[in-house]
Amino acid sequence: MLENTSLKVYGMTCTLCSMTIESTLEKLEGITKVNVSYASEKARLEYDDTKVKLNDIKKQIELLGFSVDANNGKQPNKKGLTRSEIERRKLKNVFIVSAIFSTPLIMAMILGGLGFCHDNFDPNTATKIGSFIQLLRYKASSLHDWRLQLILATIVQFTVGLKFYKSSFYALKAKSATMDLLVAIGSTAAYLYSVYIVIFQTATYTFGMRNIYFEASATIITLVLLGKFLESSAKSRTSKAIQSLIKLQPKNAKVIKNGLECDISIDKVVVGDIIVVRPGEKIPVDGIILDGYSTVDESMITGESIPIEKKENDSVTGASINKYGTFKFRATKVGNETMLANIIKLVDDAQSSKPPIQKIADKVAGYFIPFVIIVSLYTFVVWYFFIFHRQVFLLDQAIIYAVAVLVVSCPCALGLATPAAIMVGMGMGAQHGILIKDGEELERACKINTIILDKTGTITTGKPEVTDIILLDNKAITGNNERDKKDALLLISAKSEKKSEHPLGKAIYKFAREKFGRELEDIDKFEAVPGKGIFATIKDKSILIGTRKLLEENNIGLKNSGEILNSLHEQGKTAILIAINNNLVGIIALSDKIKDDSIEAVKALKKLNIKVYMLTGDNEKAAFTVAKKVGINNIIAEVQPKDKAQEVDKLRSEGKIVAMVGDGINDAPALATADIGFAMGTGTDVAIETGDIVLLNGELRSLVTAIKLSKRTMRKIKQNLFWAFIYNIFGIPIAAMGYLNPVVASVAMCFSSISVLLNSLSLKRFKL
Repeated sequence: MLENTSLKVYGMTCTLCSMTIESTLEKLEGITKVNVSYASEKARLEYDDTKVKLNDIKKQIELLGFSVDANNGKQPNKKGLTRSEIERRKLKNVFIVSAIFSTPLIMAMILGGLGFCHDNFDPNTATKIGSFIQLLRYKASSLHDWRLQLILATIVQFTVGLKFYKSSFYALKAKSATMDLLVAIGSTAAYLYSVYIVIFQTATYTFGMRNIYFEASATIITLVLLGKFLESSAKSRTSKAIQSLIKLQPKNAKVIKNGLECDISIDKVVVGDIIVVRPGEKIPVDGIILDGYSTVDESMITGESIPIEKKENDSVTGASINKYGTFKFRATKVGNETMLANIIKLVDDAQSSKPPIQKIADKVAGYFIPFVIIVSLYTFVVWYFFIFHRQVFLLDQAIIYAVAVLVVSCPCALGLATPAAIMVGMGMGAQHGILIKDGEELERACKINTIILDKTGTITTGKPEVTDIILLDNKAITGNNERDKKDALLLISAKSEKKSEHPLGKAIYKFAREKFGRELEDIDKFEAVPGKGIFATIKDKSILIGTRKLLEENNIGLKNSGEILNSLHEQGKTAILIAINNNLVGIIALSDKIKDDSIEAVKALKKLNIKVYMLTGDNEKAAFTVAKKVGINNIIAEVQPKDKAQEVDKLRSEGKIVAMVGDGINDAPALATADIGFAMGTGTDVAIETGDIVLLNGELRSLVTAIKLSKRTMRKIKQNLFWAFIYNIFGIPIAAMGYLNPVVASVAMCFSSISVLLNSLSLKRFKL
């Protein structure tokens, strides 16, 4: 049986670590899919549990030198700290220790370079200040004692730096190479050369000994740790959206047990429990209101700031906030089945996904370490053998230039360029009710040049209302007067539509139920004709309700209805024809209100140079009226639900990149056929399952926001990749030419990763 799981992986230092884990796990029998993200530090797996067990997968990751947490680092310990926070604190503490031991070495290098150190003290200095400075210079020279430097550098190299050796060992064992290997080789080369000088070259004096580079080896390790700590802190900020969504989850619920109200933990709530919610409280889980009335703030789910009225039989969503009234509701979804839990999982998965653009960076990173090692060796050979002509006293310079090449190289920036921006962009979208399911969809969304908008529920509210009841045959309907006959026609139509799932049928039934103040009786027979209408039987009456096409197919004459139908269509109304016993007797007209933001959204889409189409099953004249009101020039009318996908395909065959926007239920085939499917919905599970990108608040302005967000995120990704590539393209040659000290190179390497993260975080300034 196929299982899906997510594991938090600690100890990754660059994107090559994630690639090492991926390549190793892919070789295991039973693993069908694996995706390891360096940015989110997560491994997502699909595996056959009959062939491989989860514990075996964990052990395999641990054999590579990493640690694994199945709780994704979210389970707090006794001190309230999560595993992620603990690991970050450990990294900080290791850096502090490394900095303490490295500081004297760095000070020796700086003061020596400034000429401040002096190993002779002249007590006959004229002034007290001069004497004091002489003393400081003499004391500073003690920092150059090779014995002190050897002790300090050895502690940093083989205690603090042990993690780099271990990581390199495990990576090489897995026939891979990571950034840790570059750090280990570079710092070790500087350290061992310095040890060689200390042991094999006679020092004529203890202080002021030159041509040793203990400060380089220790500082490289210290600065890399600093960079990793800052990088870890910045990465935690990129996943802040997930953390804020998790914090939305309520802790307790007021459940009625045996007639008494009691507070219980949220994880003990089960489906069917009756829960009480008072003003100002969070709704604990998803459910249906049984009793009461209130307004609910669902902005944390949908991004819509205006509270929504809720009454009996309405659904409520866990984590939304009850504003004013008190109500009771029955829990329908709890735990990992709630809407919020689904959203958190969806965003979490999406943030770890890889868009096609990342394949470029991954491919380059795969060859990066071997390339850098070759360049470093080549640098040493060229300088020592060809430029310095094997002069031994210049050996140290050739080594230092080669070390600088190793240290300045940074695959981390390449690895972070895409996922860091994706994590921030998708997180921002989720906080505003825009769920982008995958990095691939994000990349495609910014290339859209054609959008098809379904009319009902997308451009309009999807809540049609009865506006006209027109009699065409007074004799066929019984009643004392025209009003009674219209009521009789409405009653027959509403009874026939009682079991209908179509929005128009539901609207007719709802209108009649409210008008007559009661539920209507069931009928003898009901049959729906998708996209056209229904057949029904009430006692001895055969009833057909639907479109003009349905009547024509059943050889029912349209009488003198032509002008009436044209008039209704010109008003943008939908006309439903009613025939009894093969005789057209009347028309019911319905109108669907255009959403407040539809006109504004269509204008915004046109400004983005996107061609907008309206797709509907309505009559062409009625469709044209609605399209004209919102500013759409391209209309595809009278399309059956089953044929919508074909219309999408037609546009795609013309070379257009097509997005389909629908309600996520009856538009499912068209959404799946389009390059990108935008599902409109009010947070329904169906919408989340159907669309590539889900607009939870159901507003068209969110469609524009989603496209703008995708464009801005892709721009950040390209900026990140550009700077990551440029950094290495210029940094490696500059180091190879001898213009970079290893210490400066290590600073530059740290800055490259941090700059990519900060650039990604700047996405948060984008106004949604």
